[in-house]
Amino acid sequence: MFNLSRTALLAAAALLLVACNPNNGPAELTEKRIAAVAERIAPHGQVAMEGDAMTAPPAAAGGVARSGEEIYNSNCVACHSSGAMGAPKFGDAAAWAARVDAKGLETIYANAINGIGMMPAKGTCMSCSDDDIKATTDYMVENSQ
Repeated sequence: MFNLSRTALLAAAALLLVACNPNNGPAELTEKRIAAVAERIAPHGQVAMEGDAMTAPPAAAGGVARSGEEIYNSNCVACHSSGAMGAPKFGDAAAWAARVDAKGLETIYANAINGIGMMPAKGTCMSCSDDDIKATTDYMVENSQ
């Protein structure tokens, strides 16, 4: 049977626990906390219809530009160091030269940005701009010659 006094007692205890937690009380918002909240709730991208002008290119994660080497080491190394799922290995001059000669660098850029075969779009680096992906591709090609 439903016991109203027991339910009220449990609700009061839960309320007391929440109220006594110093992390739940009214805290003064500092600039750092405000910035952290703004970053967590910021949209992860923009939608533009064909013909619309983008207001600004997407910023790199944290607002700091990353090199092709940094992006490779954080997003691409898993597949391109081992050749997983047919990925051309980093440092394999023959594999990269064959792709560049057969398809051209612009096609390789497009494949890296949009994905191809088992490689997902942008190699899972959704915070990377198209230019970041091109720089990373250049880094892999240049270090495989």
